[in-house]
Amino acid sequence: MAYSPSSPVTGTAQTGLTAPTYTLVSDLAPNSLGVQKAISALGGTQTGVDVSGVSKPFTVNFVRPATFKLVAKPDPVTGVLTRTSQNVWKLITRKGVVPLTGQSPQILLITTTFEVPAGADSVEPEDIRAACSLHFGILSQQSAGIGDTLITGTV
Repeated sequence: MAYSPSSPVTGTAQTGLTAPTYTLVSDLAPNSLGVQKAISALGGTQTGVDVSGVSKPFTVNFVRPATFKLVAKPDPVTGVLTRTSQNVWKLITRKGVVPLTGQSPQILLITTTFEVPAGADSVEPEDIRAACSLHFGILSQQSAGIGDTLITGTV
């Protein structure tokens, strides 16, 4: 199944948020390569959190490569693949935040980049899935810890 988030999304544990959920609505992505959703409603206890708006966006955008790269040819003498092209995908979350009371909102940006060597999707799809499983498992397991670290500055 391709990327297709269902709404609402259940958020992971964070300090100060109780059972967070996020209602997604289709939104126009910054370019035609992305699928973007805006947050139109919040659930659970999220005191002070805003839904998406013009001056304070709250969006998630999944972007595919502009052109897909193919696996390069091995060196004709050594048979070794000396350069590997990457197909780069991105998951981008944008959230408008106010850096100082009375000031204009600024954009908080979270980007997860997937750099997949061309050809690996055909030869080792299970390893790509395993890497995604670990990556998202760590993000899920450590969601509150990462949030706390971004606030306190301590790892």
